[in-house]
Amino acid sequence: MGFQPISVNKLWHSVSLSETVFHHDQIVDLPEPVGRYLKHAISAATPLASAVRLRMHGEIKLKQWQPFQAEQVIYPQRGMIWQAITRVNRLPVRGWDRLIYGKGAMQWKLLGLFPVMTAAGGDVTRSAIGRMHGECMWLPSMLSKAEWTVCDRYHIQATLRSLGNMTVLKLTIDDLGRLQQLSFKRWGNPDSSRYQFEDFGAYIDQESTFAGYTIPTKLRAGWYFGTHQFETEGEFFRVAIDNAIYK
Repeated sequence: MGFQPISVNKLWHSVSLSETVFHHDQIVDLPEPVGRYLKHAISAATPLASAVRLRMHGEIKLKQWQPFQAEQVIYPQRGMIWQAITRVNRLPVRGWDRLIYGKGAMQWKLLGLFPVMTAAGGDVTRSAIGRMHGECMWLPSMLSKAEWTVCDRYHIQATLRSLGNMTVLKLTIDDLGRLQQLSFKRWGNPDSSRYQFEDFGAYIDQESTFAGYTIPTKLRAGWYFGTHQFETEGEFFRVAIDNAIYK
């Protein structure tokens, strides 16, 4: 299975610098809980970025928990790439998950040479679109353009659309607008059976500010969010964000 070559660097360098800045009066007509979140997530006079480049580390569950280091570019206009290194049986495994040219794919190789996982196709693409939408928690400027619904003072919903797919993100916030939880229905097959929409989400434990954006920097994520299965078999990703650059 061949893939068109594109790297984290190439995707990042394709992003143009934003000339539009964020002002609180731009969201004055939004409901109070939405404004509270956006004002906390984006400082006034911050350029409204169209992409973010992240450096991160953490643990990923591959039968057993394994450490990983990764870089990621999220650029919804074109897609995203997550490029990482982890270990299986103490041997390094390198690879990427991506959504590029409207197509999702993943490719992982032992020692950078021997394929251990390769996937592509419609189901992978649909799942990757949902993932990219969810990861816009690291690119709040994209959420400033979302369609918003307010459930109550602490629960709001953002609807995002890409490539003919729609995702409704459910955000739980506190009195200061800090993001506590994020969840959504994501296309996938976490039990390795048929693909279907499953609950997916993240618990946010820590946040930090980079270039005017306050984003989650320590979280744990996985399938079956909000159920007992999340703790027993759904959680597979624990991450800390080391740096974020916006463009």
